[in-house]
Amino acid sequence: MLRRALETALPARLGPAFRWLVASSWSTNLGDGLLLAAGPLLVASRTADAFLVALAALLQWLPPLLFGLWAGVVTDRVDRRRLVVGVNVVRVAVLAVLATAVANDTAPIALVLVALFVLGTAETFADNAAGTLTPMLVRRDDLAVANSRLQAGFVTLNQLAGPPLGAALFAAGHALPLAADALLVAAGAVLVSRLRLPAPEGPPRERRHVLADVAEGLRWTWHHAAVRTLVLTILIFNVTFGAAWSVLVLYTQERLGLGDVGFGLVTTVQAAGGLLGIAAYGWLTARVSLAGLLRIGLVIETITHLALALTTQAWLALGIFFVFGAHAFVWGTTSVTVRQRAVPTHLQGRVNSVNLVGVYGGLVVGAAIGGALAQSFGVTAPFWFAFAGSAVFVVLIWRQLRHVAHTDAAPPPADD
Repeated sequence: MLRRALETALPARLGPAFRWLVASSWSTNLGDGLLLAAGPLLVASRTADAFLVALAALLQWLPPLLFGLWAGVVTDRVDRRRLVVGVNVVRVAVLAVLATAVANDTAPIALVLVALFVLGTAETFADNAAGTLTPMLVRRDDLAVANSRLQAGFVTLNQLAGPPLGAALFAAGHALPLAADALLVAAGAVLVSRLRLPAPEGPPRERRHVLADVAEGLRWTWHHAAVRTLVLTILIFNVTFGAAWSVLVLYTQERLGLGDVGFGLVTTVQAAGGLLGIAAYGWLTARVSLAGLLRIGLVIETITHLALALTTQAWLALGIFFVFGAHAFVWGTTSVTVRQRAVPTHLQGRVNSVNLVGVYGGLVVGAAIGGALAQSFGVTAPFWFAFAGSAVFVVLIWRQLRHVAHTDAAPPPADD
């Protein structure tokens, strides 16, 4: 029975090395989930200054923008397994220092803010490098299944189980979720160290200036139609998504009347929708092309913004959030799979980093727009903006999504 369950969850054809990678990913995702709740709670326990509370969130969003492209270059230059292990060791050390200071009540807000920034920076490097390991371990045709298993760990452990567990541990003792996170990240480092990656193909790469490597990644992304389409789509849709979701806590309170528990309930419902996406993903990919899944996802997201702008019924809004959660899982898994199929191994780190900058750049710009719109025109204004912007972009990008289906790794066309 146990063997059958393991085979269903992690098919043997994916290989034993991938099982080590999944175990590592699930462990660190649970640790990161603990910190999703414990981090803001720790900041709030140290200061009531709204500026410092907002600064804490900003300091965790800044590293991908500041260091994302550099992380991509480092990933493509060094042993990726060792990079993940080394960066996670740094995370463990920072968490241990912070947990000790909190336990001894010697952790001022300045120390907490610096620690959160360092952890965000380390996570940028670790996540970028870890994202390149799957296509090195799994056959191209199995990438969709492999990525769905990794995303399943993110949804269930990082989004669903981690935050409430982190809050409960924080209530029992402020240092407990930090210590638990350190242990889980350490376990992740040990598990990923068990991997044996294939030797790099071709002669050793010539060592160049960092900016030359960054430029190569940007140039490859721009010239590859499928990957360029995905990066542009995630950038624009994260502007619209970021605008709406930046005021989500106000929306749940003022528009839906859910009170203080409303925001947590919305997050839980979205994660539950992600579980539906996990269960249905194999069935979907057997019947719908990857380009088709992406097109359906864009329509769902556009309609989501419109429906939330119109409704005042909490039960209906929660149903919409559930569907959106399923869409987010399907979109994320499909996007990663397409990118891994298309990008040559030696460029995986840099192209991943270009996508990462698009993700966070869109969120930051969108949050600024959403805040300004909500302040001037009310809490539904960002959702109307998100609907209009998404609808226009869907029309513009629709035909370009044809490039996505069955894309193969290939060098970009020569520059004109």
